[in-house]
Amino acid sequence: MEYRNLGASGLRVPVLSFGTGTFGGQGPLFSAWGRSGADEARRLVDICLEAGVNLFDSADVYSSGGSEEILGAAIKGRRDKVLISTKMSLPMGDGPLDAGSSRHRLLNSVEAALHRLGTDYLDLLQLHAFDAFTPVEEVLSTLDTLVRAGTLRYVGVSNFAGWQLMKSLAMADRRAWPRYVAHQVYYSLLGRDYEWELMPLARDQGVGALVWSPLGWGRLTGNIRRGQPLPQNSRLHATAQFGPLVDEQRLYAIVDVLDAIVVETGRTVPQVAIAWLLSRPTVSSVIIGARDEAQLRDNLGAVGWSLSADQIKRLDEVSAVMPPYPYYPYRIQEGFTRLNPPAV
Repeated sequence: MEYRNLGASGLRVPVLSFGTGTFGGQGPLFSAWGRSGADEARRLVDICLEAGVNLFDSADVYSSGGSEEILGAAIKGRRDKVLISTKMSLPMGDGPLDAGSSRHRLLNSVEAALHRLGTDYLDLLQLHAFDAFTPVEEVLSTLDTLVRAGTLRYVGVSNFAGWQLMKSLAMADRRAWPRYVAHQVYYSLLGRDYEWELMPLARDQGVGALVWSPLGWGRLTGNIRRGQPLPQNSRLHATAQFGPLVDEQRLYAIVDVLDAIVVETGRTVPQVAIAWLLSRPTVSSVIIGARDEAQLRDNLGAVGWSLSADQIKRLDEVSAVMPPYPYYPYRIQEGFTRLNPPAV
């Protein structure tokens, strides 16, 4: 397993980490993702640790806390061997105090997460969404209190817009509060929006990307191809409406190139798609999920080898899209390009 620094921090993380959204299986979305109970979860954690994957990512909203509870049981007795990342800020109920990143909410949510996970500290806490109703100063000062108390080791965010992240980083610098070192983002061959603004920001500010849904919301598994119906066992039947929109013709074109590279490398479609991500700037770790041992072992096969420069170029070209304003002038006008070199 390869390890990289998480952004500009000193924390070394594996290039593949394990997402525990499949633990618990409560609710329409998470039950379609997976239904791993304590025994199966422990087996998946065992396999990860054997492969050198020691970073496990969860969130309080995953199965209404069930994911954290099962992860806590799976790592019991070996807390010192793992890194735990969890997220909070999304609604956990219908009450006025059940969502957001206020001091009240964060302090209570961290305490609840620690109890579910069976630990007294979190290696990484990420805000699951930007809370526009709470001043940035209140959020960061609360995180500073938790870091100084030893409850949190590092802090990050997920799904922030560029201005939201930059405003937070500037305020942290001004007040000498902890900086966000991680940004958990959607990024895949099917979804390259991260490159337009968030990747250049990450390079400039030292924020490492933790990539979620690297297989395009389950579309780059090797089971979806042109002219074929969606497989009966695909979770997309139940979850497609919750995920990013996809142009089907672009999907099929990407899959065609993936298939060709599979033949050339002897790898699988998911392994090639993940390997492409591992070659991208600012990516600290790609979060893989698995409903069973076979799927996990296949995803783990994305490391230990590299795509050739020609293969990366072909994947770059087939998956490229013209970004919207104000980003496209930098791609098509020489004068802008000389002043603003592309991030990739």
